[in-house]
Amino acid sequence: MRMEKTEKVIFTNMCMICDKRGNVLVQDRTDPKWKGIAFPGGHVERGESFADAAAREVREETGLCVSELRLCGVKDWVREDGVRYVIFLYRTDSFKGKLSSSEEGRVFWVPFAELEKMELAKSLKETLRVFEAPTLSEHFFFDDNGEWRSVLK
Repeated sequence: MRMEKTEKVIFTNMCMICDKRGNVLVQDRTDPKWKGIAFPGGHVERGESFADAAAREVREETGLCVSELRLCGVKDWVREDGVRYVIFLYRTDSFKGKLSSSEEGRVFWVPFAELEKMELAKSLKETLRVFEAPTLSEHFFFDDNGEWRSVLK
């Protein structure tokens, strides 16, 4: 049996923005499908580079212009409709501009050490390890006989 070598994919991004005092910029998301504290990010548009998409989404959702984005890894899974959903995880401490919230949710700074005590968006607690650990590059979800499981690689 020949395996298909192509698949439908949705590309998105998420960006952890750090300041010099050990704080990270978070967003209290308003989307009922993915509520809670997360990092800014969103969809990659056709023809757009992944890093440019992350910078655009940050600007739209926070008012900040980021640069020197570092790709930390990916978070991905195959949805029930067969489409792979990929989130590119970026990190930076280079930003300028005036912080402002958007319709996506209120944005604010918190000490990184306080994140785990907050009501994080689904699975973000595990994904934080990919942002932080240089030995990890992927947070992958898979269907194990009807139950979703995840693995960090």
